Order: sequence, then structure tokens, then C-alpha cells
Amino acid sequence: MATDHALFFRRLLKNPRQVSAIAPSSARLARAMTEGLGPATGRVVEFGPGTGSLTRSILARGVRPADLTLFELDESFAAALRGQFAGVTVHARPADRAPEFTEAGVGAVVSGLPLLSMPPAVSAAIVRAAFAILAPGAPLIQFTYGPKPSVPAATIAELGLRVEERAFVWLNLPPARVHHFTRP
Repeated sequence: MATDHALFFRRLLKNPRQVSAIAPSSARLARAMTEGLGPATGRVVEFGPGTGSLTRSILARGVRPADLTLFELDESFAAALRGQFAGVTVHARPADRAPEFTEAGVGAVVSGLPLLSMPPAVSAAIVRAAFAILAPGAPLIQFTYGPKPSVPAATIAELGLRVEERAFVWLNLPPARVHHFTRP
């Protein structure tokens, strides 16, 4: 864990806009994000795993490593993830390219990406990519530090998404809300 934090802070100092957080996700946030996932979920894709806080929790819930695919843009994070998580597929690619590398029918997309700090076109492309690979009714699980969902209202309307706040995690730096986005 100490090496995770050291890597996180090195990457934050080198590229603060890309990391866009002041600390890795807490274990409490990771548990809230992965609540309900398990062996029956099938394939899971994670966008922006960073140091693997959410990844560890996904695997702890019983998702098989062979059923987990990670999209991490930062090559240093991607290399560390490959070393930590045997059997997990790691792509050092942007999340909006997930449909090129992942067959549709995914049981959940778990995202730690800072959608609110991205240009709206980039954020919308990432959300569209998630729903291009998700099975019907499967969730995009996303957290935000703000009071509103991290997916812009225009994207929610365009894709006909339903939004449900599932948790508010006080013991995270900063506190975070977990939302599930689904397309009925």
C-alpha cells in the first residue's frame, strides 16, 4: 500500500490534470463502488484504475481475474497494475476505446475517472463507450466528489440513462458519492 501511495503521488505531481484526485480511493469507497458485484456479475471492466484500489475490491468480491479488464491511460499505473494483478487484462489505452478491445455483454463498468474535470466531449465519449460494451440493464458505476452526478445532464438525456445514488462515503478524501447509471 505504501508503494501504491508513493506511485500515486509521483504521478499526481507529474500530471495533476490526468490524475485529478488528492489521494487514492479509500477502502470504504472501494467497497461502496463494488457492492453487489461478484462471480455472477460475469465480465467487469474498470476505467481509470490508477493504483488499483477499486481493482482489489472488485477481485475481493469474487470477480475472477480472467473476467476483469482494466483501461488505464497512464503507462506507469498500467505497468504497476500488470505486476500486481495476475490474470487481469490491462490495456494502457483511453477508456473511450473500450469497444475496440472488449466484446459487448459486460456485467458492470466501474469507473474511477474524473469525468467532471474532463472536457464534455471526452466525458460523453467515455460514457458512450461504457454503454456500448455493457449488457442491457448493467450498470456504469461512477463516483464523484461533488453534489451532482458526474455524468453531465446532456449525456444522461442523450443516452436515456437512469441515475441512482447508491452511497455517500464520508470516510474518503474527499467524501464521495457513488452513482449507478443504467439504460432501461
